[in-house]
Amino acid sequence: MFKFQKEQEIVNIAGVKIGGQPGELPTVLAGTIFYNKHEIVEDAAKGLFDRAAAEKLVNLQESGSDTTGNPHMVHIFGTTHESITRYIDFIAEVSDSPFLIDSPEGTVRSHAAQYVSEIGLADRAVYNSINMSINASEIEALAQSDIDSSIILGFNATDSSLQGRMELLETGAGLLEEGLLSIADRCGIINKLIDPSITPMGNGAGIALRMTITAKAKWGHPTGSGIHNAPSAWNWLTRQKEKDPVLYKICDIGSTCLQQAAGGDFILYGPIEYAPYVFPMAAMSDIMIAESVADLDIEPANRHPINLLV
Repeated sequence: MFKFQKEQEIVNIAGVKIGGQPGELPTVLAGTIFYNKHEIVEDAAKGLFDRAAAEKLVNLQESGSDTTGNPHMVHIFGTTHESITRYIDFIAEVSDSPFLIDSPEGTVRSHAAQYVSEIGLADRAVYNSINMSINASEIEALAQSDIDSSIILGFNATDSSLQGRMELLETGAGLLEEGLLSIADRCGIINKLIDPSITPMGNGAGIALRMTITAKAKWGHPTGSGIHNAPSAWNWLTRQKEKDPVLYKICDIGSTCLQQAAGGDFILYGPIEYAPYVFPMAAMSDIMIAESVADLDIEPANRHPINLLV
């Protein structure tokens, strides 16, 4: 492993610390709930769902966190104003953890930012995300909200190279008048979480790992990704899924270790149902990384897996 020469930022989101040098803090893990075609969702537009089943899933993730020491966040996915509001209310009721507000619609994300500000939960919310498609109205809504934490997504639709992704954050890469990091500053974002963006395997998926290292070396912000999206979009693996669903799950969950080995600080690991497998795997990686930097003057946190499970 390695130690960054650049001082590494550690952000604190509602008591969850993210960032630092490899081996210093345990990886923060976020499972997704209410995702597209999630079996617990009864009406995605209205935000109706099986509350007992949803609470069980949140508790499953919290149990993994308690056991391993890996902090957790809940990744909320909603498609309408009504659904995202219901989901936020529920997660705030059953958990004290930070949560990500995510939607494919910018207007829904904007509504969620306003809503958490109105009900006093902005300090627990992570906006997902500031990206190349952000427009003036979404920027204004985020700036007027009380949210100060956001994922900043490095996806560049015209240039998926390392340079293209880095330039999007720094200068706008000719696609925006300013870089995403500058936009984040204008929106009042203090806790910047860099996501290099995961593209399909064969289309630059591995660049995200290289950018994790590059971004941390350049800016020092916490960095991570939803790396499971690479194997889940792998056509060969998808064809094997019906024949061997266990193989699919192993590759999907196993990708977590790759992001950690590249210095990642947080991981959006996909379906929250995978928590019983993801947390031990992430803890194993964290332990090995911590041991590998023991002679680099990097001291693991008290509630690091190496102090809880070894």
